Amino acid sequence: MDLENTQSQMRKGILEYCIMCIIDKKECYASDIIDRMKEAKLIVVEGTLYPLLTRLKNAGLLNYKWEESKSGPPRKYYTLTTEGEEFLEGMHATWSELSGAVNKILKNK
Repeated sequence: MDLENTQSQMRKGILEYCIMCIIDKKECYASDIIDRMKEAKLIVVEGTLYPLLTRLKNAGLLNYKWEESKSGPPRKYYTLTTEGEEFLEGMHATWSELSGAVNKILKNK
């Protein structure tokens, strides 16, 4: 079994949740999301982020708006929709339950 592959799969499984948590705090440009993820040691590249943002938008969980930039082309800023906020609340509950269960197992090993 390949440890790097398993680690990658674990990270992919929580990317959507982490990205939505970042956007929940304030509207975000894609590079803001990437920077926050890097700060948390969850490396994500544009080739992974943009398809995920598109999927979340198509699912009705995100909105975006274009804003002019002082240093280049217009930027797309993302926010959660009302449905996205409700979905994120469900994800918070799921994460709490899941992390609690894993922590319980780890304490008993």
